[in-house]
Amino acid sequence: MTDNQENTDTEDASPPGSPTLPLRPPCDRLPCHKSSVCSRSYFVVVMVFFHVYIINVIALLFYVHYSSGQEDANRNGDAPGDGGDQHQRSEAQRPPPSKPDFVRDVSLTRIEGIRVGHVQKVSLVPGKVHEMRTLSLKPLLFEIPGFLSEDECRVVMQLAQLKGLMESQLMVQEGQEELAKELDLTPEEIFNLLDINQDGQLQLHEILTHSRVRDGIWLTPETLREIYNGLKADKDGDGLLSLEEFRLLSSDAFQRFLLQRGVKRSQLVRNSRHTWLYQGKGSHQVLQEIKKRVTRLTRLPSAIVDLSEPLQVVRYEEGGHYHAHHDSGPVYPETACTHTRLAANTSTPFETSCRYITVLFYLNSVDGGGETAFPVADNRTYDEGSLIQDDVDLMDTRRNCGKSNLRVKPTKGMAVFWYNYLSDGRGWVGEQDEYALHGGCVVTRGTKWVANKWINVDPDYQRQARYQQLVSQLPDDENDEELTSNADTQNPSIHQDL
Repeated sequence: MTDNQENTDTEDASPPGSPTLPLRPPCDRLPCHKSSVCSRSYFVVVMVFFHVYIINVIALLFYVHYSSGQEDANRNGDAPGDGGDQHQRSEAQRPPPSKPDFVRDVSLTRIEGIRVGHVQKVSLVPGKVHEMRTLSLKPLLFEIPGFLSEDECRVVMQLAQLKGLMESQLMVQEGQEELAKELDLTPEEIFNLLDINQDGQLQLHEILTHSRVRDGIWLTPETLREIYNGLKADKDGDGLLSLEEFRLLSSDAFQRFLLQRGVKRSQLVRNSRHTWLYQGKGSHQVLQEIKKRVTRLTRLPSAIVDLSEPLQVVRYEEGGHYHAHHDSGPVYPETACTHTRLAANTSTPFETSCRYITVLFYLNSVDGGGETAFPVADNRTYDEGSLIQDDVDLMDTRRNCGKSNLRVKPTKGMAVFWYNYLSDGRGWVGEQDEYALHGGCVVTRGTKWVANKWINVDPDYQRQARYQQLVSQLPDDENDEELTSNADTQNPSIHQDL
């Protein structure tokens, strides 16, 4: 029944003429909506209990944590006679705070060679454009004709003569015997170091390489066989030394034999005279200008060029030579760079001149010979053992200079420069470029004058940055003394000066 129907029935039941009164609706079935009060209350109660439970769990975890920590501290403190010592030991074992690392914010520009014969235009002096030609890609080698004027070449030679030139090589490098004693190597250890291919026998080229680096004496295969016979070292006469035969030789046996027989200048690794010319403040204007020009050529930060070695000037008389070598050696974890040794903060048994770039200037045109040879330039592969084969030694610039892959003829005023290291792919110095092997061919007629400017960069960026920071804090006079001492300490090494 609808509401309209209920209203009609009520009106019909009322007597006529009586006042109409509102009737109370039936109360047995009151329409009402279902309330949600009960469900909300239940939800609130459940959430309150849940949060209280979570809080209790967290509080319990904190209690357990701090209680166990306090017990450990009390246990350590209750140890008899160990309270202060334990604290001191923990402080002593704590590693010292490391020095802040320098952020690598410097990237070394590396000139692209493109291809052999490619010519680039470079601006080195105002109002003049030089041409830079690619000579090889392995190593990355360039030549720049007319880098120096005739007057500049003359001034450099005169300054070198005024200062005085010294012999470029002593008979034996100083400190070699002391280093051998310090390392305390057994004959077996020395034998394994010399045995490059690890076949248990020492070939001629393995002995030759060791003697040249250690003694500065350039032995030929014929001379080595003569030494073998004189010392009766190779008993079976096969030209090889076994470990048993090697044990019978003293560490300086070769040197003593040669000293008794006599050594000629032509038998040395190099035969020349040289001096160093400072290029800093107060030096001759020509020397300062050369350094600025090198900075523009290499496109390196001036701070790196300024802190590199002074200019080295070398004179080769007729018969002078320099057998093939690397200007810079490989850097291993146990090796330190000579120029950053003060900043290394560690003692290492070996040092090497970390010369990132070599810039070589020809101060005169040579009448005969004197070329700069690169025996393995642009070779497909590099194998040290293959440099000496069938008694042909590619490193011998007196005999086999003509067999080198590349030779540069000395021309007055011309400069050549190359990279002695590869890039690490991140804008810094990488591994040594073995293809940078080079030497000075024998001067057959006349005199040869050259100058070298080496750019020193430590492959370890942190050491290089620390060194630059250290030197920048020194007064100018102490800074000059540091650069001069670096040049003096590097001078005796036969494999560091061209």
